Amino acid sequence: MRRFGFSLHRHISSLPSPTVASRTRTCCLHRRVFTCYQSAVPGPSCPHKRGVSTALGSHIQDPSGPEQRLLDKLYTGLIGGQRASLAESITLVETQHPRKKELAQVLLQRVLLYRREQESRNGGKPVAFRVGLSGPPGAGKSTFIEVVGKMLTARGHKVSVLAVDPSSCTTGGSLMGDKTRMTELSRDMSAFIRPSPASGTLGGVTRTTNEAIVLCEGAGYDIVLVETVGVGQSEFAVADMVDMFVLLIPPAGGDELQGIKRGIIERADLVVVTKSDGDLLVPARRIQAEYTSALKLLRRQSKSWNPKVVRASSHTSEGIPEVWAKMESYRDAMLARGELQGRRKAQQKVWMWSLIQENALRHFQNHPSVRGALPHLEERVTKGAISPGLAADLLLKAFSSSSS
Repeated sequence: MRRFGFSLHRHISSLPSPTVASRTRTCCLHRRVFTCYQSAVPGPSCPHKRGVSTALGSHIQDPSGPEQRLLDKLYTGLIGGQRASLAESITLVETQHPRKKELAQVLLQRVLLYRREQESRNGGKPVAFRVGLSGPPGAGKSTFIEVVGKMLTARGHKVSVLAVDPSSCTTGGSLMGDKTRMTELSRDMSAFIRPSPASGTLGGVTRTTNEAIVLCEGAGYDIVLVETVGVGQSEFAVADMVDMFVLLIPPAGGDELQGIKRGIIERADLVVVTKSDGDLLVPARRIQAEYTSALKLLRRQSKSWNPKVVRASSHTSEGIPEVWAKMESYRDAMLARGELQGRRKAQQKVWMWSLIQENALRHFQNHPSVRGALPHLEERVTKGAISPGLAADLLLKAFSSSSS
């Protein structure tokens, strides 16, 4: 499976040339020379756009006139920092409509090229800082994000928040209450809040969350905060798409070390004990000491950083500047040794294989041979006539034999 991130020139040079007229032109956004291929679709002739269309041409049908105008409008508004265009672009990548998903990939490819040019001007360093936040229900994640977000926008940063709300396993709906709780931050013109449903995925982090991060960075947001549904052994997805993973824990929720175990703590770069004020100050200090001792027993993830445990209060804002200072120290330490760039490269590979697994399962479930044999085998499994393992083997055999 080819990755979208590698060189555009390799895509273009591999295309058959006899049927396509070509010419050389300097891109208005990327001061480079590309081979520009003529297209039947009217619109601006910048190779920054045409190169994307050519690169995806073998996989995606060329956009029609109205589709191309829509993509141009979204892209122009997005890189111009318009929040409405960013919201509409995220809606496009979240859709399940097959054709709109293809258009979303065209838009994403253009944004990726634009972001790559920004990073090259920045000395190869990322232009945005991605922070993932997770914690048990009631830890005060939304309140914490609002206080931190307001502090960052006051310092001149542009902050985007991707908040994932849990979906009902019965109705499939979500309350989308995170934006309602962030009333002050939602009115800030330097902030963008996008609540999304978990849609049944573990941790609520899906392919669209990763792509929404790319869109937010393309829109000029230099701080991207990703809030997940909760915490547990299976919620590692957010750690594979952010630069720093922050675990928020309340001070009076019982024995957190016993409840969370080692699973998510191993991935935490920073642990924040929230609600550290008033009567909860003493329990917060105790939990801070417990987690500090626990982190010493775990293997270090980075040679540049040792995970820290800090206390903060969103109610009094005490400790909030210190939390951000720790985040900045982490970013500077990781950038200095190139670990942050290496981490992002490894994350892209992880997400590629995650998408392969997701699409392979969907392809398997929709295969005619599998769909034909599935009802009968399911009935035999429920009656106890055959084991689930044998049924799975029979379905895989039917899939492989018909595919070959």
